[in-house]
Amino acid sequence: MNAEIFAEWLRRQGHKVFKTESSYWYDQGPRVYQAFPYHWLINPGQHEFEEIFKQYKAMGFRYSSKLNSSEGSLSYHAVFDGDEYGFEGLSKWARKNVRRGLRNCAVEPITLDYLAGAGWALQVDTLERQGRKLAVTKDIWTLRCLTAKDLPGFEAWGAKVDHQLVASVITFQMENCWYMLYQQCSRDYLALHVNNALSFVVTQHLVSQPNFNSVLYGLHSLDAPASVDEFKFRMGYRAKAVRQRVVFHPSLQPFVNQGSHALLRASLRLRPGNPLLAKAEGMFRFYLHGKRRLDAQPWPQPLCDEKDAILSSL
Repeated sequence: MNAEIFAEWLRRQGHKVFKTESSYWYDQGPRVYQAFPYHWLINPGQHEFEEIFKQYKAMGFRYSSKLNSSEGSLSYHAVFDGDEYGFEGLSKWARKNVRRGLRNCAVEPITLDYLAGAGWALQVDTLERQGRKLAVTKDIWTLRCLTAKDLPGFEAWGAKVDHQLVASVITFQMENCWYMLYQQCSRDYLALHVNNALSFVVTQHLVSQPNFNSVLYGLHSLDAPASVDEFKFRMGYRAKAVRQRVVFHPSLQPFVNQGSHALLRASLRLRPGNPLLAKAEGMFRFYLHGKRRLDAQPWPQPLCDEKDAILSSL
């Protein structure tokens, strides 16, 4: 499976998608673009910056690059890239919760048609629980699911209790890396550890696939709470150190500073969970951190224990 299939899925949802020399890009927000495939570590040249700003009228864009890149905020990807995935690789806490979850629910592949209907309530519940105000409508969610159903590489998985869907995730095979997309769960079933069971079974399935190299469970988010990634690391994933670089249009750069960032943070405190403010605050934060030396940046918590080893290896 390749990036063109993923690009087609995004186009079907109404996203603007284009390709430059180093990567593909799609509009993650109004005139703000995200590079994909997500696991690619790229280093676009100045001519690409100019092309994106001029030809595609971008105001900003974001991509991941190698840790030794000259600019970019210290960041990470949540990945599993081991040879085997099983109980022996989990902490005592995770083993206990996975076993409980497997006793309480059945994890199985589901159709994207089924997910389009039954998964909407889970999407609403998950975003509300994470304090992220709903930026997705039911129509958008339905389109997201149904536009993938005839494209190779996409699969949906669900955890069911008494035949009721209580947790789900979409996966996609991008080359030899599998993506975990849009995992969600009903808060009423969190105590039954259905999320642990779902994550364990799906990861085990993906690791067993031919030509497997890694599972990407997500990028270091601009606005998600830390608990989202804490769950992934407890489930045996690791934080792969990268730099995430945010680039703003030259006309905007003078206005992206510590003062404007403080104003955004204050606005977000007044309107917590506002999706536009949350994304903007994250873009400003990543941009400003990306201008600092690596040893002067605030280290994301998942990488703190590795800080000295990472710095010494550069």
